[in-house]
Amino acid sequence: MPVSIDEFESGDLPSSPSVPEQVVTYLYSRRDKAFTRGEIATAIDENPNTVGTSLSRLKDRDLVRHKGEYWTITADHDRIAGAYDLHTASSRLEDADGGIDADEWDEAAPALPHPSERNGESDR
Repeated sequence: MPVSIDEFESGDLPSSPSVPEQVVTYLYSRRDKAFTRGEIATAIDENPNTVGTSLSRLKDRDLVRHKGEYWTITADHDRIAGAYDLHTASSRLEDADGGIDADEWDEAAPALPHPSERNGESDR
C-alpha cells in the first residue's frame, strides 16, 4: 500500500506485524489444524524461507510445534499470552524512551567483565 510523500519524508511510516507475529497469529487462529511452511507462507504472503526461519525460532521458544512437514501452535496457550504480553510491554517501553542507542550502550559498558564472569566463575 503506498504512503504519502509527507509520511515518507517524516519517517512516520505505518508498521506491519513481524513475520513471527504473523505466523503466531495465523496458527493461533487456526489452532485446530497444522500447516506446512509453504502453506503458512502463502497464507501470510511472506517468503517461505523467512517463514521457515521464524518457525524454527518460535519452536526454540516453545511457541509452535513441529512434526514432519507440519507446524501448529503450542498447546500451552498461557505461554503464547506471556510471550506476547512481554513483547507488547517491551514495544511500549521502546516507544516511550526512544529505544536503545547501540553506540550509547557501548560507551556506557564497563571495560572489564563483571567479577562473576571472570575466570569461568558463575554468579551463584
